[in-house]
Amino acid sequence: MREGARLRLDYSVQSLRRVDRVIEELRHDHPPYEAVARVLRGFGAYTGEVIARETGAEWHATADTHWLRTPDGRIWDPVSEARQAFTGEGSLRGLCREATGAH
Repeated sequence: MREGARLRLDYSVQSLRRVDRVIEELRHDHPPYEAVARVLRGFGAYTGEVIARETGAEWHATADTHWLRTPDGRIWDPVSEARQAFTGEGSLRGLCREATGAH
């Protein structure tokens, strides 16, 4: 995705603003979810890694999903948040800001 979209991602909280913009652009093109599902999972995983690096969160997995637990015990699902961002009801940057306590 980085190569094709020329999207520079550096695992910073600020980079998630660019990710949210790309998801917004995808949404405005009205593709079927199935056409962008893999990209959205990738953006969710990237966001999770940003959260992990910022907070010391650890990844966990069940049979069909991956999620994070931050040191304060809260659970975060960035892949689901990426799906919500695609529907216009979420923000990966917002999720990260909430998880890290950034304002």
